[in-house]
Amino acid sequence: EEQLVQSGGGLVQAGGSLRLSCTASGFTLDGVTIGWVRQAPGKEREEVSCTMYMNRRTTYADSVQGRFTVTVDNAKNTVYLQMNSLKPEDTAVYYCAAGALYHCSTYEYSYWGQGTQVTVSS
Repeated sequence: EEQLVQSGGGLVQAGGSLRLSCTASGFTLDGVTIGWVRQAPGKEREEVSCTMYMNRRTTYADSVQGRFTVTVDNAKNTVYLQMNSLKPEDTAVYYCAAGALYHCSTYEYSYWGQGTQVTVSS
């Protein structure tokens, strides 16, 4: 079936780094818009990145700009979220998502990963 399976995450000290992985099965990431979305208790859902299928360009939320980087490995059908200089406020459940989106920040993704917890301690 068509699905996204995530791995990575965990507990890290502030200033540290983590890399999240998201592997697609049943479809190819090449040709879809890819997003990373995080959700923290008591906070609004936030799309931290959006990689458009049209040109593969990635935009980032202001809160993570310069610290997070998205890469796509087409051979492995996997997208990665490299998170550097992590802050306690980055603590959240992170979801990868994909779909035929024409605009970012609409959350109209067709496929969602199961989510992975990222906890940043101070």
